[in-house]
Amino acid sequence: MPQSQAKQHAEVAAVSGSGDHRLQAARPPIVSARSGLPRTLLCLSHLRWDFVYQRPQHLLSRIAKHTQVLFFEEPRRTDQSHAWLDVRTTDEGIRVLAPRLPEGLTQEQDEPALRALLDDYLLQAQAWDLGLWYYSPMMLAFTDHLDARLVVYDCMDELSAFKKAPPQLAEREARLMHKADVVFTGGQSLYESKRRFHHNVHAFPSSVDVRHFEQACRPQEQPSDQEAIRGPRLGFYGVLDERFDVPLIGALAAARPDWQFVMLGPVVKIAPADLPQAPNIHYLGQKSYDDLPRYLAGWDVALMPFALNESTRYISPTKTPEYLAAGRPVVSTPIADVVSRYGQSGVVRIAENARQFERAIEDALADGADRSAFIARARAVLAGMSWDNTCAAMLAEVQKCVF
Repeated sequence: MPQSQAKQHAEVAAVSGSGDHRLQAARPPIVSARSGLPRTLLCLSHLRWDFVYQRPQHLLSRIAKHTQVLFFEEPRRTDQSHAWLDVRTTDEGIRVLAPRLPEGLTQEQDEPALRALLDDYLLQAQAWDLGLWYYSPMMLAFTDHLDARLVVYDCMDELSAFKKAPPQLAEREARLMHKADVVFTGGQSLYESKRRFHHNVHAFPSSVDVRHFEQACRPQEQPSDQEAIRGPRLGFYGVLDERFDVPLIGALAAARPDWQFVMLGPVVKIAPADLPQAPNIHYLGQKSYDDLPRYLAGWDVALMPFALNESTRYISPTKTPEYLAAGRPVVSTPIADVVSRYGQSGVVRIAENARQFERAIEDALADGADRSAFIARARAVLAGMSWDNTCAAMLAEVQKCVF
């Protein structure tokens, strides 16, 4: 979830004006990387590397052990009059390419500027043997000219269902589906939706770094902003946006003033004033991925209060296995992928409304009373589920496309 605390070494590359003709003219013969992957894998993402630490970061950090990974993220606005590219390298060796565009440009002006920045960088980096890994179909507009020997579409969410989705998204996703060699989906429901549009689609639900989250199973020093909140603590971390069931949390807090609701994460696309306010609801802001186990260690139950709407129809929340690896009982609204994957597990309880959610939390509190027994049950459910395994299986499918 929240941003990684990995140190980053900043360098600024100010690049402007280019054309794909130079990329084509200067291209030497392709030499494959030892792994069979292209020597350079360019990821195109609508999420910034430092925003939340989730599927892209887990996968690409592992892929970076095999080949050079570039991460081209959503642009930021600048008060400067020219476009430029901020380039920094993470501890995993991933180069994060962060475009800076002048204020006031339209989308029609943004896309040529982004194409020029990216073309010049790839030319300077001599990125001749290229693979493309898309999270955002919108970025096809300034990358569709690139001569890549591998195109992957890792469809993490149904972005067209999100609030303020660009009107061009559906058309560009259709083009990307036509261009892609392989399509991955972040869950089973999304797989069922996308399999109709491509011959090579594979479901890879998000996994978990068990070793990281199982730290919460041991006594931890409580974070200062949570320490003073008395128990029982019921926690959630994630982006607070249109997927968050605002009325549900408000109703629960009103019905059970003896329970404390701890909410971690940034507020996006909804007004903070629209979030439920009560003495027993605590908004502690965005936390780093590294700090999450310390917060989880102080929770009695972990919550997934997702609204049931178009934006949640296909989600497969990464936090489900993370909560379980931390040894926390989970209560969730009936998200399809959660029900199908965990509904019969006995470690995730499903509830449809506020009254059912309240009863499910009571049962989950009882589940957690014998913490060691619950942890054993959760570990059985998570057996074999790891980002290492998921990444290896995805790369096996990718390598079928490049050999």
